[in-house]
Amino acid sequence: MALNIPFGKTTMPLHADLNGAEILESRIGTLKAEAGEDELVRAAMEKPIGSPRLRELSAGKKTCTVIISDHTRPVPSRHILPFLLAELREGNPDIEITLLVATGFHRPSSAGELEAKLGSEIYHRERIVIHDSRDAGSNVDVGVLPSGARCVIDRTAADAELLVAEGFIEPHFFAGFSGGRKSVLPGICDQVTVLGNHCSQFIASPFARTGVLEGNPLHRDMLEACRLAHLAYIVNVIIDEDKKVAAAFAGDPFQAHEAGCRMLLDYCRVKPERKGDIVISSNGGYPLDQNLYQSVKGLTAAEAAAAPGAVLLMVSSCSDGHGGESFYQALKTCASPQALTEEILATPQDKTRPDQWEYQILARVLCRHRVIYITDPAQRQMVEDMKMEWAPDVDTALARARAAKGEEAHLVVIPNGISVMVCP
Repeated sequence: MALNIPFGKTTMPLHADLNGAEILESRIGTLKAEAGEDELVRAAMEKPIGSPRLRELSAGKKTCTVIISDHTRPVPSRHILPFLLAELREGNPDIEITLLVATGFHRPSSAGELEAKLGSEIYHRERIVIHDSRDAGSNVDVGVLPSGARCVIDRTAADAELLVAEGFIEPHFFAGFSGGRKSVLPGICDQVTVLGNHCSQFIASPFARTGVLEGNPLHRDMLEACRLAHLAYIVNVIIDEDKKVAAAFAGDPFQAHEAGCRMLLDYCRVKPERKGDIVISSNGGYPLDQNLYQSVKGLTAAEAAAAPGAVLLMVSSCSDGHGGESFYQALKTCASPQALTEEILATPQDKTRPDQWEYQILARVLCRHRVIYITDPAQRQMVEDMKMEWAPDVDTALARARAAKGEEAHLVVIPNGISVMVCP
């Protein structure tokens, strides 16, 4: 029987013999929700962690900005925003609400993407602003982060009397976990703040890894950005393999997020019995595998499970291309991943370049491993331009890897690389 690996909006079958292979999967599928998605969110909001009810926070406030995720995140907004908006208006029927799309350093979400994400009713009824990290005039300086970088956030958030956010919690390849404070940084920050936070020395830190918060310099900056922005309340969820709400956490941005991370860690921690000579991973399918930029996340799971000099196979549609021109050009034009890494590490914080963190991590992987990408055929040239190999399907890639490493090579398969924290 084939093992189906997420690929775009469908799956890609792996037919090869997996006898002796290790398959590493999160246990989030064993998390059996005691109620439906809506009921889980409502229950969390009825008993917020470390915070009054949202209706109490909105009482007497004239304006509220709700930070929402963009098109690259599988946040189930349709199961969060209706209840969040209703409770805000329960506390104050006249409150002026703005939905602020946290694009971070991504491209703006299109009208179609937002309507598909939010649903037609919310999309057409609510006021929506798309954050632009590159528009200095729409952002305002609110202080200094521990790293020394200026904290500059969207004016729509800075001017609001009440700031709240939705989000979801998953393992994150350099911030430890997504959710919580990431709604602010990088979500609604100016490029000067994102670049300062994502500097080469922080990305190179051994604590800037999946599932690690303590000692993580990026996390430390992100926490302070939340305080400076006065983020008052969050609704964060954990989603299962079908991207449905499996658990929900609401309330204080720090305490609610910490509770969610603690719970998720119990389900996402995996450890191979033996490091893989060949490791297969994916980025969890759509919407997270739309481009190569985002797919570096799943590749780092393969990296963590790999023996020195392993062959890594990355299954990711990348139907939207590379996801960042500077990201693409850095790998395409460099003399080698090693030369690019040396150049990045010599770059001071205030000279951090757009997308530097993403190609820093990809270059780190390429310095250590051979990488074969399985993508939409239209992306073959892009993959090869970026110093990697391309294959049309995972079986072809695995056959190529076994030819290089030998038929006795130990195989580790991570069907969803963004859902796990691979322990050493």
